Amino acid sequence: MIMDRRDFLKNFVVVGSGGFLLSNRAMDLRRIASRPNVLVILADDMGYSDLACFGSEINTPNLDRLAGDGMRFSQMYNTAKCYPTRASLLTGTYFQQTDREFTSTATAGEVLRPAGYRTLWSGKHHADFNPRTRGFDRFFGMLGGACNFWNPGNAAIPGQPEPARKTHNPWAIDDEHFDAFVPASPDFYTTDVFTDYAINWLGEYKDEEKPFFLYVAYNAPHYPLHAWPADIAKYSGVYDAGYEAIRQARYDRQVAMGLVETDIAPLTEPEWAGQTWDELSAEDKQKEARRMEIYAAMIERLDSNIGRLVEKLRKLGKLDNTLILFLSDNGASPEKPVAKFGDTSGEMGTVNSYESIGKSWATVANTPLRKWKTWSHEGGTCTSMIAHWPAEIKPTADFCRQPCHLIDVMPTVAEIAGACYPYKLNGKLVAPIEGVSLTRAFKGQDIGREKPLFWEFKKGSAIRKGDLKLVRNGSQWELYDMAVDRTETNDLAAVYPEIVRQMANQWDQWYETCTGETYSI
Repeated sequence: MIMDRRDFLKNFVVVGSGGFLLSNRAMDLRRIASRPNVLVILADDMGYSDLACFGSEINTPNLDRLAGDGMRFSQMYNTAKCYPTRASLLTGTYFQQTDREFTSTATAGEVLRPAGYRTLWSGKHHADFNPRTRGFDRFFGMLGGACNFWNPGNAAIPGQPEPARKTHNPWAIDDEHFDAFVPASPDFYTTDVFTDYAINWLGEYKDEEKPFFLYVAYNAPHYPLHAWPADIAKYSGVYDAGYEAIRQARYDRQVAMGLVETDIAPLTEPEWAGQTWDELSAEDKQKEARRMEIYAAMIERLDSNIGRLVEKLRKLGKLDNTLILFLSDNGASPEKPVAKFGDTSGEMGTVNSYESIGKSWATVANTPLRKWKTWSHEGGTCTSMIAHWPAEIKPTADFCRQPCHLIDVMPTVAEIAGACYPYKLNGKLVAPIEGVSLTRAFKGQDIGREKPLFWEFKKGSAIRKGDLKLVRNGSQWELYDMAVDRTETNDLAAVYPEIVRQMANQWDQWYETCTGETYSI
């Protein structure tokens, strides 16, 4: 269950009225010459196997290099959905303790700026408030949940068609708010521009003595499928073999690199969107392959922009003492969205198109895990994570296999920054953070998690207690032993009904403590 205020305070030492400093359990901060910078990079709807260093055929050399010089985490968990993930990541609380506006919590900006950090945020937000009002010095990006990559506005850029879009998407540049942001340049592409702003800020503040916290929240590879033609061309023919062949090849690479063991994580029966590859017509095969070509191009462009960020840090002499965390907000998405506004007559990948990869390719993207975005099964909640910090993390070819969660990011960052986590904010009590610091994991040690992990989104629910995971999508609980069944193939609920009852009761208690309500579907 969620910790009460007394348990919460055991993890802190008082540093003055109104705040607490995370205890240093894992790292002797006196050995660090200066407080580290922090760069958190969040991808959007990226599948578990979508990076080459996690089994993909997609070209991701920059992230692969970060992984090779740092650590890969094989069991990093998110919330299975965009906006709850972003709240948990930036506050250290379960989304059930707060809401889409981060009510009753402290953001990373509100924790780190008082500690002397420059706080910067470029990219997606998925909430109504402007981050400038919650501790961030700079913000550029969208406040909504999804946008057209070429033009997030509601009118055409001169010389272009009207952008296809699903919803209204407000935007902000620092304190300036736009109900609809129509770029002036026809070369606008969100992944590139989010990076441009981040790099410009790094240059603007390069001579400051204060460290920085930079959060870059990309909207790639979330739908709609939009990519530069030259990037798409690199993947011509790569996906002509179809769902089954690509999925099997990814799995084989995962086994070869030691990410999965065939007896512990067998490749599950696939859940295609109605038809196998061989059952598709030649025309449908061509269209389906094109979807994945664009998706792969979006991820490669994401990787190249991360390379730009890393190179900027290197040129500034700040790479060695910057903790870089890369992860995704949820698993790959099976959604088939429909544009409600704009021109939708264009070729797939262009400004007047609005397509997605769909369930079959999402199943491939999440190899070898079950299910997808919004589900509490592994395919919805588990992300591939990379941690890179030359000053403190020694390169390892192995994977950190400890279960970790987004709620662990705030205590990790607060600890290494020596930052004060507030007891109150603006006169109101702040929800206690629920995670544990990952600094021990950076040293190859056990992080010492004592409490279970919890999930809830719509019909999906789960609790993980040690190696046991209780999960459902609806009313029927399933029980899995993750130590021997990583891909959730052997449901033990009927074998151990008492364990199911106990863990279900613990989940109910957690939910009611967080929300003050009894759970109902």
